[in-house]
Order: sequence, then structure tokens, then C-alpha cells
Amino acid sequence: MKTAVVIPARYASSRFPGKPLFLINNKPLILHVVSKVSKCKGVDCVAVATDDKRIFDTVKSAGYNVFMTPVNLKSGTDRVAYVANKYLKNCNVFINVQGDEPLIDKKLVEKMVEEFKKDKKLEYLTVAYKMKPTDDIANPNTVKVIFDKNHYALYFSRYPIPFLRDEKNKSKAEYYKHIGVYGYTKKFVCEFTKSKQTKLEIVESLEQLRALEQGKKIKVIISSKDLQDVNVLEDVAKVKKALK
Repeated sequence: MKTAVVIPARYASSRFPGKPLFLINNKPLILHVVSKVSKCKGVDCVAVATDDKRIFDTVKSAGYNVFMTPVNLKSGTDRVAYVANKYLKNCNVFINVQGDEPLIDKKLVEKMVEEFKKDKKLEYLTVAYKMKPTDDIANPNTVKVIFDKNHYALYFSRYPIPFLRDEKNKSKAEYYKHIGVYGYTKKFVCEFTKSKQTKLEIVESLEQLRALEQGKKIKVIISSKDLQDVNVLEDVAKVKKALK
């Protein structure tokens, strides 16, 4: 089994244009991500996938692998599939680490790779973190996930799930934040990106719901740490604090 970590990064973010090149502690955001992931064991290749020459040149000049992808690709998953088909044809498993995850834990990525080695039937894998009662569970930007006893996802939602019907059961309600790090087999990701969007995916604007609607299984592993990503400029201060 050959494994690649692909880090999608685009310049034209609607909420934070130029985000991958934004300096955090005098270092571009994208280089924080790729430098951490490059230290992972059991990974055959680490590369950034971008549609922007400025990002390409920044990553290349820092000595890391980077591939150009078309501008019209809609998602990070599409960029992973493009790289899988065009550049890394010999890799069987792809880990998708978002380019705005400067606090990514290399041990988490290594754990994902191990899951694929242990379970040959595994096609799709993602990560969750058990939220604290003080966390903003109602925040629609924080996606929640529920899963069965075997840790296969039942549903993802921007709404707080499970719904707390009775306050007396509050102590039994557990909420898991979905962390947008994914693992897929090459066959799965290439077929998935050719499929049409589904109703629930469109309604919630969550790509992973397409897989569930297609009857696919998504394994969920639990991270002991929450990962603060960078969606808007205000997140930078939180990342700087965590990096200290």
C-alpha cells in the first residue's frame, strides 16, 4: 500500500482571500501545514495541490512537492482526485489535509494511515473530536457527527445532533465535532468526484453526506485534540495562541 497526503490550497477563498499565503509568525499558513505533515511516518508522498501560481511558487521554493490543478475544480476532494489521476498514479490511499489546518497533528495522520493498513475494506475515513459542554455546539460553522457502535457515521449536520428533547437527559448527550481531515482509497475518491450532488449534501452544504446517501460507509476515528482551522481572519489570533 502506497500512501500520499495531499493538501488542497486555493487563493480565492470567499471569506479569506489569499489565506494560504497569510503570514502566521512570519511563515505562510500553507507552509505551517505542509511542514508538519511532511514529518509523518508511513507516508510515501506529501504534496500541496493548488490552482494558484503564487501558492505553487511559495511551496516549491520552500522545498516541498506541489502540483498545479485546474481553477474550475469545486472542492478539495476534487483536487485530491485530480492529483491521484494525473500525478500520483501509483498511490492507493490518499489523506486529504486541508490547507487551513496549521495545528494538524502528525500522529493523527499516521493513525489514519494505520487504519487503512489494518482494514483492507476501508474506503472512506474521517475524524471527530468530543466537544466540551462549554463549546459552542449550536454554531452552524461547527459540523457535528453521530456514529454507530462500530464508529461508522450515521449523519453529519450543522445542527446540534443529537437533539436534546428533555433536559433531564442532558448529561447523556454527547456531541462530536467533525474535523475536516479525510482519507480515501484512490478508487473511491475518483469515483466519488464523478458522481452528482445529492439532496442532503446540497441542503446542508456538506460533501460527505453524498457518500452516506449513496450507501457508502464512513469510518470515524476520534482525535484527542481539537484542531483550530483558519476560516476567517479572526481565527489567526487563536492559532497564534495555540502555536505558543
